[in-house]
Parts: sequence; C-alpha cells; structure tokens
Amino acid sequence: MELKTKFLKWSAGLPVAMLNKKTATKMGVHTKDRISIKTISKYPKEMSTVIDVIGGLVKENEIAVSSEIRKRIGLRSGQKVDVTLAPIPKSLIFIKKKLNKKHLSEKEINEIIKDVVNNSLSEPEITLFASAMYKQGMNLKETIYLIKAILNSGEKLVFKNKFVVNKHCVGGIPGNRTTPIVVAICAVTGLIIPKTSSRAITSAAGTADVIETISPVEFSINELKKIIRKTNACMVWGGALDMAPADSRIIKIEKMLKIDPEAQMLASIMSKKLAAGSKYILIDIPYGRTAKVTKKKAINLKRKFKYLGKYFNKKIDCVLTDGNQPIGNGIGPVLELTDVLKVLNPKEQGPKDLETKSLFLSGEILEMTRKAKKGEGIKLAEEILYSGKAFEKFKQIIEAQGGKIKKMPVAKFKKNISSKKSGNVSQMNNKKINSMARIAGCPLDKASGLYLYVHIGDKVKKRDKILTIYSESKSRLKQAVKFYKEQKPIEIKK
Repeated sequence: MELKTKFLKWSAGLPVAMLNKKTATKMGVHTKDRISIKTISKYPKEMSTVIDVIGGLVKENEIAVSSEIRKRIGLRSGQKVDVTLAPIPKSLIFIKKKLNKKHLSEKEINEIIKDVVNNSLSEPEITLFASAMYKQGMNLKETIYLIKAILNSGEKLVFKNKFVVNKHCVGGIPGNRTTPIVVAICAVTGLIIPKTSSRAITSAAGTADVIETISPVEFSINELKKIIRKTNACMVWGGALDMAPADSRIIKIEKMLKIDPEAQMLASIMSKKLAAGSKYILIDIPYGRTAKVTKKKAINLKRKFKYLGKYFNKKIDCVLTDGNQPIGNGIGPVLELTDVLKVLNPKEQGPKDLETKSLFLSGEILEMTRKAKKGEGIKLAEEILYSGKAFEKFKQIIEAQGGKIKKMPVAKFKKNISSKKSGNVSQMNNKKINSMARIAGCPLDKASGLYLYVHIGDKVKKRDKILTIYSESKSRLKQAVKFYKEQKPIEIKK
C-alpha cells in the first residue's frame, strides 16, 4: 500500500512507525506486527519496523515514522512509500541453527547481520542471537565472517596517512580510564588516532560516558573528519557514526543481558577499528580473578587477535595487564574524568597507577609505529606528558568537539565507608565494585560512582576511610551501601 510519510516530533530511541486504525485494518496488520517500508525510486531503500496502531494522530493515507527510520532510509516529509506486512526473516532459521551448536556459513551470518541492520529482527530475536553466541561460541572462521558482515554494514573512515593507530581495552576493570591520556600523548607526535568508543556494557563507565561529561560525543562522519584534521584525534561515541550499526544494536542487547560473548567482542573491536581506518592497533587485555578473563583466556584472546591482525593485514599488538583490582581512584564518569585531568595536568598529582599504565600503553604505541626506538617509548611518552603537551592536546581535542574543561559537578548525596578493623587490603572484587557503582547510578547519573582510597597491599587502620559512594538519589545510595555491607567487595586481613 502506498502511503505518505509523516515525521514524529520526537525520537523513539529505536525505529518505530504508526498507522491509522482504518489503514491497519485494510492491510491486516496489528500493533506490534512488523511492516516493511520501501522507498519508491530507481534505487529503493527498505527497512522493517514494529508498527503501532493509533487513532487520530495519523491520517488514513499516512504513515508516521520515527527519526531513526527517517535518517536510515533518507525520507522526506510527504514522500510516498510502499508499506507491506514484513515476512518472517530467514535469519531466524540460522539463529536457531547456532543455538543447536551448528557452525554458520558466511552467507548465513551476512543474512543475520543484514536483518539486524534493516531492523528485520526484533529485540527479542537479537537477544536470541546474542545468547546463542554466548552459549555456543563461534570458531575463528565464523568470527571472521562476523567481522566482515559488521564492517560492511556501515560507514568507513579513510585516511591517506599511514600512521593511523588505535587502542582498545577488553574492559571489565573499574576506573582504568587510560584512553584519553593515551590518545592525547600519541596525537602530540603526529599519529592519527580516531578513537571511537562504546558506552559502558557491564562496567560503571565507558570512555564515551566519561568524555561526555565535558564534551559532545555524537558526530557525523564529516564532522569527525574535521575534528581529526584539526587535532589528529577524536574521542567519540561510535554508535552515532553509523560505523558498524549492527554492532551498536547487538551491544544494546548485551548491556541489558549483562553478557559479552567472546566472538561478538572480537568482532566488535575488530570491525570498529577497521572501519576507523586503523593500521596499527594495540589491545589491552587485563586478566585476573575478578576480571573479565583469566590469564589462560587472556593468552587465548591474544592469539586470536594476532591471527585476525594477520588475516586483515593490520599490525596488532596485545598486552596482558594486571586486572586484579581497579585502576585509579574514581569510578564513574565524572570521577574518572577527574582522575584523567589530574594525570594530564603537570601541576596536579593524579593516581600513580593510572599514570603508569597510560605511559606504558602510550610507549607501546610509539614503539609500534616507530615514533620511538625499541625500549624508549615510555621515555618519550613521559616527556610529552610531563611537559604539559598532552594536556594541551587533550584540551584542543575537547574544544574541537565543542566541549570545554570545567569544574565537575558533585553528586547530591554521599556516604563514606570506613574500615572496621586494622590490617592489609588483600582483595578487591572488580565485578562487585562495578555492580556497586551501577547501583549508585552509573553511568547515566554522571556524578554518581565511587572514590577509592585504597588498593591491594595498602595498610589501613580501624575507622580509616576505604571509599566514598556518590549518588544522585537517597534510595540508590542506600541500596549501594547495603550492597557493600552484604557483598564485601573489599577484603581486609589482619
């Protein structure tokens, strides 16, 4: 049926459309059914979406669409489109095949990813795919198919400069906000470092969440290129760029499920780094008792990343780092940014562990790209950091993104947690600490989170402050304190 497009005046957060009741009856569709919207042109664009059936807001000859659909297939107001009932996607058969422990072909994975991007799969169906990857896993051949499919699902950045570098951490460690420091140091040397980051999946904050406290992080590809031409770098949210859009939809589901399947993690990292035009990639793999991965799994991940680097003709180095405890003092967007600014500013004293790790990672990149001789990368990184050049570069990047360094807001409510006995800090549970920060309101409440006063091996006396919990609501603060008392994420032994 041919209908005229009408734009909704709000963003639904996902692709949705609305039909008049009489139109829906003629078409034989009901609320929550899936329809296909196809442009009428020589080169038609098509997208599936969930339908809502309403009364007077939409006329009989109209279909109201959310901004997500308008942008995806480039619609104009009043444009005629062909609207039909969407068939059951074939990719559901392939998802069930993976659930039954079978390997998927390149064609089958392409079909799944195409349906993810075209919105032909509903959120419950994408959940099924994420669960199948998590439960049954994927071999390296399937992972390569997945990388290619996700990479080809969106836009790509192309740079003539051969020194396009990137870094990524597999995550799971509270704090650990090395990226802004590493980006600033490396950009000073002339390296191009287009850092597109995701938001937090299981942790208290992602790099995009942290940078968003002082700067916009959502840009178009053309806007991004201008920022990079001016500063050599950027720190933005990858989900807004339409680079690897399939990955963004899958990650959204993973966040709700609090899972991170290995194949999807490999595909997510590789597809985004390849889409960003990266030729040199450094992967940080923290391992430990309560990290995302054990040492054995970290070694296995390193092997897979190195294999994928050779396959895609990219220089990939992996570093296995200590993931037995948080890095830095702040956990949560504002608190982590405060740590970053203190490390970058030569006039201030930031957390030493965050500084040390950032210098190490920067040194690896500088040696990898031959900006520094073997064994002299950290020395060059120190010179750049301690001279204040990295801080100036960081400010330049933030200003180019339309932001500004400013005084950070303080959460409305806080609670100090003190030690009940004297002794040594023996263990810190990363997963529990991340959970506690999320209970306090992270990452959505930017000023919420935790501030740690101790790390493993530190001596504490009875009634010494261990941490402070910050929250924007009394109820969340109360829940976070209760969680601490019940779960005991920090252990102190006499």
